[in-house]
Amino acid sequence: MRTLISQSQLEAGVRDLAAQLNQQYADRPLTVLGVLTGSVVLLADLIRQLEMPLRVGVLQARSYRGAATTAGELVVNLELMPAVEGCDVLLLDDIFDTGRTLDELVRRVRACGATSVRSMVLLNKVGRCEVDYQPDYSAFDIPNEFVVGYGLDYQDHYRNLPFVAALDPEEIAAESL
Repeated sequence: MRTLISQSQLEAGVRDLAAQLNQQYADRPLTVLGVLTGSVVLLADLIRQLEMPLRVGVLQARSYRGAATTAGELVVNLELMPAVEGCDVLLLDDIFDTGRTLDELVRRVRACGATSVRSMVLLNKVGRCEVDYQPDYSAFDIPNEFVVGYGLDYQDHYRNLPFVAALDPEEIAAESL
């Protein structure tokens, strides 16, 4: 495992994201929707730095199962999400990889009657986007490697790491056994 983004770099990146949101929304209410499960660490760190009136909710989307390191079929569950009709919404996700998940989630939240829907990701994986969509805010560009830590996992491991690291292919193969 190789560290890509240190704990102090993550803290600074989240501060920068919060500052952008505080400037963008000022005193306007904002509904922040974290995409389970990868965004929970980012969600907790980010909302403590936001100054506007705030509602927080979650929704579930997953395309990786088991030992997979490439996305499969997208499964979305909006049942946990609060009502967003007439609200400014920020969709918060851990990583922008192919973009298929965030692109679909933005469409679905808009269909629920949100006034506006913006998106924010911690990590933007360079060169992997397969859709005509880019997040409105991102903290870090990363290379096309499988990453863990700060909420991101491999087979439900590593979410608790206080940094972001790339797993070597050998480590992925060993974990799959």
